[in-house]
Parts: sequence; C-alpha cells; structure tokens
Amino acid sequence: MNLPQALHARSCLCALLALIGFVATDLCATSAQGGFVGVSEGRFIHDGRRFDIAGVNNHYLTFGSAAEVTRVLDDAVALRANVVRTFIQPVIGSLDGRSVPTIWDWKRQADASNLGVDGAYMLYWDVPRREMGINDGADGLQRLDFVLAEAAKRDLKLIIAFLDFWAYTGGAQQMRAWYGSDERSTFFFADPRTKQNYKDWIRHVLDRVNTITGVRYKDDPVILAWELMNEPEIRPPSLRDSWLAEMASYVKSLDPRHLLASGRANVRERLADIGIAEFDFGVWHGYPRHANLAPTQLEALIDAFCEIGRMHRKPVVLEEFGFARSNPDQAEVYRSWLQAVHRNPACGGWLVWRLVSRQDSGRFPDDPHDQFDIHNDGGDTWNVLKEAAVALRARP
Repeated sequence: MNLPQALHARSCLCALLALIGFVATDLCATSAQGGFVGVSEGRFIHDGRRFDIAGVNNHYLTFGSAAEVTRVLDDAVALRANVVRTFIQPVIGSLDGRSVPTIWDWKRQADASNLGVDGAYMLYWDVPRREMGINDGADGLQRLDFVLAEAAKRDLKLIIAFLDFWAYTGGAQQMRAWYGSDERSTFFFADPRTKQNYKDWIRHVLDRVNTITGVRYKDDPVILAWELMNEPEIRPPSLRDSWLAEMASYVKSLDPRHLLASGRANVRERLADIGIAEFDFGVWHGYPRHANLAPTQLEALIDAFCEIGRMHRKPVVLEEFGFARSNPDQAEVYRSWLQAVHRNPACGGWLVWRLVSRQDSGRFPDDPHDQFDIHNDGGDTWNVLKEAAVALRARP
C-alpha cells in the first residue's frame, strides 16, 4: 500500500471511529509537519500549537494587477488576519472568441473588483486540439504564482478553491458550456468529459512548480487548504455526495499533506458533506438576506454547526459571511457573530466576505448590490473585525 492509499484508509477508519464516539488522537491527527497546517482533536494545529483562522476572502487575486494584489495582502495583515481565501479564475471559451463562445463578458472594462480581468484567463477551449487548454503564462497561472509568493512574504496562509461554480468569470458554468450544455447544477458534475477536465485541472495545479519560488504547489505550506469548488450547487443530492467523495479522494491521492474542504455554502444542508472522510474540516457561508434568517438566527447556527463539527472531530469554519453596510448595526452584528465563534472551542475560525482594497484608480470599488465589501478605512466594522482577529489568534 502506497502513502496516499494508506492515508485514505486511515481517514476512512477515523471517520468510522468518530461516528461511534471513539477517539484515537495519534492515529486521526492530520499531519502538520514542515510548516503545513493540520488537524488534531478537532482543532487546526500549526508548528505544534493551536491555529485559529481569522481571515478574509478576496475574489480578484488571480486577475488583479500586481499592485492591487499586494494592497489586498497588506490590508489583510493590517486587519491582523492570518488566512486569505480565494479561487482560481477566470475560465473562457475559445481564444478566437467565436468557435466556442465565452458566456460572460471577458472584455468588460471595469476595475478588478467589478470583474474587469484585463485579459487574464486560466482555462480555455483549445479549438485545434478540441480539448481543454491551460494557460501557464503571465496572464494565467503565473498570476497565482505571484499570490503565493507575496503571501509567503507576509506570513499569510491561503485557502484556494480549484474552481468557482458561478459564471461571473466563467467557472464551472463556462466548462459545461464548452460542450453545449446550459444546465447549471447537474451536467458539469455528471458528464464524463467535464469530470475528466476537472481532474486534469487538479493534477496540473498540484504538480505546478511556482515560477517565482521554485516550490511545487502540493509541497507549499503557504497553502493552508484546497477546496474542491467555491459554492458548488450540485443536484440531486445523490450526485452531490458521489461527486464530492470521488473528487475529494482524487485530491488526497495526489496531495495527502494539504488540508481539504468542499467549499460548499452548506447552510441549508447543515454541513451535509462533513462526514466525507477526506474532508479535514467543515465550512459554511452565512448571509441572513440570502438564507432568509435574522442575524440572531444566524448567530445560533454558529454554535449548532460547530457542534456538528465536534461530533465529527473536525473544526468548522464560517468561511463567508456578510451583512450589508446599509444596516446601521452592521458592526455590532459582526461583533456578536465573531464573539460566538470565539467562545466556542469547536469553532475553527472565520473569514469575512470580502476584503477589497484600493483599485489602481486610487478608489475603493463600488459595491451597490450586496454591500458586503470591507475596507481598510478605520471605520467601526473594520475595527470590530480587527479586534476579533487579534482576540481569536490569541485564544489559548
């Protein structure tokens, strides 16, 4: 039995032991050697100490300018965050713009936060070869090389989703469109062609050697965890469960050292995927407006979800949350939620949606729709998040 097979067998055994209430600390701890973050007794660990996530999301790190990327990372440090979450994008149709259409506005003239990608793309449809193409160049994966290198300079860890589900910059929706499908939640996850494309993409990313640092991605401890996808809405549930289990096993067979999570919103399904053995921690996304919840109801879910994690011996992270800044009590609502995370030892941390910094125009971007953007502006919400990050990272 090789190492990946042994680790898979161990994870399956540990999941079974957790279900029957048996604790096997030495066996079931995820390795955290060589600077990697691991999991032990339901908690993140790093260099032999507890590691709680106080972090931010940012959506444009893989296509913003170098200056825009470094401003985000600098602002994350100013917030006293220790983790930044992002996902690998954009995905387009064919390069000629005609043979296989791009289903979103790839040429949009806008700032980076508002999805002006300035010619960047990671995946495309290669017309001559009639197959998926991968862009390793300066407008492709070298963008992610830069993010990893700059995060390392600032002692920041990254959570990286291999793909986005949504069509804002292509994502899984663009990949199913390569094959002429307009079905959103089933085709990509069931069709053997898109499943193989996705596996080929995962293998390519994990085996990539950073052109700046010389470190292979799967060997880079700057990466705290991989996620299968940002918010995959997979239907029906049987397909959801089978796809998640298959792809989680595939990732772990190639990269057994990094932690792995699903990236799913998980709020309506109450962490339905946390029992999959290869997932090292549970994640969920909390937006009262989208889930038709009052802020106090969402706060109650924090304890409920962390209790589910405790039962599975896995930390749970509130990895996206947002409450519009037009609400005069935004800062106090965030304070209540983050205090709930802090006082529950089964909670592994939080990442706010979303930190955006000054664009190359010199201005903060507009966010008129959701109003979730967080700025380094010294305001009440910024200060609440900063105080919560300092306190959580000091939690014994």
